Amino acid sequence: MTGAQASYLKTLSEEAGQPDDFSSDLTKAEASKRIDALQDKTGRGQ
Repeated sequence: MTGAQASYLKTLSEEAGQPDDFSSDLTKAEASKRIDALQDKTGRGQ
């Protein structure tokens, strides 16, 4: 994943109450899917 994805994913994980759910070894595609899922959960993707 890119540095920007990692930063945003970490932020979203913390906002979703799942800070331990952050993994830094995701591919770009996996990170994108995870970001989409967390955006839905946190309401940030609206």
